[in-house]
Amino acid sequence: MWQNYEGSDYVRLPRRFGNFGAMATTHITKRGFDLLRDPRENRGTVFTHQERIDLGIVGLLPPVISPPELQMSRAEMHLDALPTDLDRYVYFSDLQDRNEALFYRVLMHDPVKYMPIVYTPTVGLACQQYGRIYRRPKGLWITADHRGMIRDVLRNWPERDVRFIVVTDGERILGLGDQGAQGMGIPIGKLALYTACAGIPPQMTLPITLDVGTANETLLEDPFYIGTRIERLKGEPYDSFIDEFVDAVQEVFPHACIQWEDFANHHAVPVLDRYREQVCSFNDDIQGTAAVGVAGVLSAVRFKGERVSDQRFMFFGAGSAGVGIAELMSLVMVEEGLSIEEAHARCWLVDSQGLVTSHRHGLAETKRPFAHDHAPIDSFEEAVQTVKPTVLIGTSTIHNAFTPTILRTMAQNTPRPIIFPYSNPTSKSECSAQDAYDHTDGTVIFASGSPFPPVAWKGNTYIPSQGNNVYIFPAIGMAVLATRPRIIPEQAFVVAARALSELVTQEEFERGLVYPPLAKIRETSLIVAERVAEYFFDSGIAHAHKPASVHALIQQLSWHPPY
Repeated sequence: MWQNYEGSDYVRLPRRFGNFGAMATTHITKRGFDLLRDPRENRGTVFTHQERIDLGIVGLLPPVISPPELQMSRAEMHLDALPTDLDRYVYFSDLQDRNEALFYRVLMHDPVKYMPIVYTPTVGLACQQYGRIYRRPKGLWITADHRGMIRDVLRNWPERDVRFIVVTDGERILGLGDQGAQGMGIPIGKLALYTACAGIPPQMTLPITLDVGTANETLLEDPFYIGTRIERLKGEPYDSFIDEFVDAVQEVFPHACIQWEDFANHHAVPVLDRYREQVCSFNDDIQGTAAVGVAGVLSAVRFKGERVSDQRFMFFGAGSAGVGIAELMSLVMVEEGLSIEEAHARCWLVDSQGLVTSHRHGLAETKRPFAHDHAPIDSFEEAVQTVKPTVLIGTSTIHNAFTPTILRTMAQNTPRPIIFPYSNPTSKSECSAQDAYDHTDGTVIFASGSPFPPVAWKGNTYIPSQGNNVYIFPAIGMAVLATRPRIIPEQAFVVAARALSELVTQEEFERGLVYPPLAKIRETSLIVAERVAEYFFDSGIAHAHKPASVHALIQQLSWHPPY
C-alpha cells in the first residue's frame, strides 16, 4: 500500500489514495456537490447507501447502487454506440473530467481497444479540432506573455507534489506539423498512459503547452483557435523562454521529471542536449522512439539467430527520431564489440535530398556521424538498391514512401527483411502491414508506429506489431518515481530496450510480433521499470535508497483506480 511509504524518501501521498480495496468514507475529503464535481473523489452510482448518508449526497444521485463492473459496462456501451473515434475521444475526455477512477478502469480494462482512442492515432485529429472540442482545463498553457512570471503560473496548479511534466510547444504534433496551443492533446494523452500503463498516480502528473505562437495560417484564421495569435518565438527569445520554464519547474516542482514532447527538429535536439545533464528530463520522440526501435530489432535478430551488428540499417527520415534510433542502435553495436565508428558505418540515412553522404555541404551536426564516403544518390529506391540494407526504418511521415519496388528490393537484400514504418498517425505511415507482407512474399519482420489490422497471408494470420513508445515512457516514469535519479542517461534507454525485447516469446514472434502484446502493457511496463530502476540504483545516480526488493517497491508504488 502507498501508506507503507509515507514519510519515506520515495513519495508522499494523501492517505485517501492508500486504499485500493473497498472505498471507505474516511478516504473522501469533500461532501455534497463539491464531492460529485471532483473527478478524483467522485465514484458516481458506486457509492453505497451509507456512504451517501455520510457524504451528504443522498438524493444527488439516482437511487441505484452500481457495482464497479456494471458502471464500467455502461461507459463501454456508450463508447461503442458513438459513430466516430473523435466522438469517443470526447466522451473519454468528459469521463476523465467527472470520474477519474472510472476513466482509468475502462482504459486499463482493454488497452488494445481504447489506447488508440485516448492517444495515437485519434489524438492527432483531436489536436486539429481541439478548439472545437475543448471542454475543461486539464493542464497549463504558458504563453509568451507569461515571460517573467512562469513561476507564478506553475503555482496556479492545485497539486504540489508534481513528479511528471509532459510539455510541448506544439510545433511538430505527430506527423501533422504545427498545431500551436492545440497540441495540448498530446501531453494529456501521454500522461493518461503513464497512469494506465505503469501506475503513475494521476495527481502527480501535469500536462503543459508552451504557447509561443504558431506558423499555421489555418489556425490563425480559425475563430475557434484557442492559442495566442502571434508569430512563433525564435532564436534567443525562444531559448530564454525555455530557460525560464526549466528554472521555474525546478523551483516550484523540484522533484519533477520533464518529458519534452513533439518539438520540431531544430529545437528538439538542442533542448534535450542543453538540459540532459542538468535536470531529470528526456525527449520521448528521440529517446523513447529509439528504445522502441532498438527493442524491435533486438527481438527480430534474436529469432533470426543474428546480432544487431550483423545488420545494415537504412533510416528514411533523418530528423531527430531517425537519428535518435541510429545513435542508440550504435550503442548496442558497441556493446557487441564494434567501435563507435564501425557502428556508425552500419547506419545510412536518407533525407529529402537523398542519401546522406560526406560530400554534402551544410550538413547538420546530428547527421555527420552517418554521412559516409559514397557517391550522392537522389533516389530513395536507388539508395535501397545500392546500400542493400537488411533493416529499413521510416520516420519520414511520408505516406506509402515504402513502395512495392522498395519492399521487393528489401526481400532480395536478405531472407528476412526487417521493415519498420514508424511514422504516425496511420495516414503518414510509410507502408501498410498488408503491403509489407504482400511485396516481400511474406518474409517481412514488421512493426509500425500506428496500429494495423491482422494480415492474412497464405493461410496464416499475422498480428502486426505496433512500435509504440508506450512500451517505454511509462516504464521510465515508474523507474524515475521509484529511484529519483539526478538525470536520465542514454544507457537507461538501452536497458529498457533490452528488457522489452526479452519479453517476446517464440510463439509471439511466429505470430508476427516483435513486441509483447499490448494487452499485457501493464505487466510489461512494470517489468521494464524494474530493470531500469535497478540500473538507476546500481549506477549511483538515484537519490532514493535502494530497497531490499526493487520488484516489491515497483509493485507497491503502482497506482490502481481506488474502488
